Amino acid sequence: MTRKIYFIQAMQEGLRAAMAEDDSVVVIGEDVDRSIIGATRGLVGEFGEDRVRNTPISEATFVGACVGAAAVGLRPVVDLMVGSFFYVAMDQVANQAAKLRYMSGGQVDLPIVYFTATGPSGSGAAQHSENPHPMLMNVAGLKIVMPSTPYDAKGLMLSAVREPNPVIYFQDFVLGGTKGEVPEEPYAIPLGVADVKRRGTDVTLVAIGALVPKALKVAAALEKEGVSVEVIDPRTLAPLDTDTILESVGSTGRLVVCDSARLTCSAASEIVAAVTENAFGVLKSAPQRVAWEDVPVPFSPVLEKRVLVDEDRIRAAVLKTLA
Repeated sequence: MTRKIYFIQAMQEGLRAAMAEDDSVVVIGEDVDRSIIGATRGLVGEFGEDRVRNTPISEATFVGACVGAAAVGLRPVVDLMVGSFFYVAMDQVANQAAKLRYMSGGQVDLPIVYFTATGPSGSGAAQHSENPHPMLMNVAGLKIVMPSTPYDAKGLMLSAVREPNPVIYFQDFVLGGTKGEVPEEPYAIPLGVADVKRRGTDVTLVAIGALVPKALKVAAALEKEGVSVEVIDPRTLAPLDTDTILESVGSTGRLVVCDSARLTCSAASEIVAAVTENAFGVLKSAPQRVAWEDVPVPFSPVLEKRVLVDEDRIRAAVLKTLA
């Protein structure tokens, strides 16, 4: 049975299902008992303070502590609250969590989920608006998910908690209040499998996170003008499902990639590079990247809008591939 629920509720249902099936799953982070964002709200009453633990405001401390907890048998789910806070704990994530399974020769599993609300939320300003997924994609040993719908949010959360390796789970701020059809029963969506959100024949449009709904709106509008756009949501950025993207480009011959991050070294850049290397011969035009300007995200609403990706920029990129 399905019903429409909020993205945040879907995340919580996935987490609750994981905690119910495995007593080793613990939730750790700042204010996880009351949860400002909402994903862990109410869990302390259901599972108790031993499994839902508040921490001091010291990201490096609790992110690092959870590496040790995972190494000795727990499955910590760590609420980092805001994506920008990864920078405070980069040594613990990149040097410890990401590398210890490899450095132990596979003797130590590190089943950790670091989840956070990420990206601009409307004048969050430079220190609370980051989308650090491109930087973390470059860290070997991490898996990275970024769902765009409540359905994907629930299924990817359960898979992330079950995963024996560290997973970064990004929940785009602006998607938290969106609604979608979600089954009541637990289900898992495999990591590393993209989803074709809309079929099309003229252009492949790959969109990430909060840009998926924008891409779908652009595709629907262009359909009325005789342009058929296929929209692909990677869902998992590491490992990246390049096969699904290449199959689509093989059919359409055109590619646009939209990324909620800065253009330089973006996920969009990686996807375009992969397609160019593996499917150059089928391309009918140069691939297009649509991403943020290479500047800090401004506080000013007018300037913030100028820096970020909107539907007009996506539409222009699609039409450029058809010119």
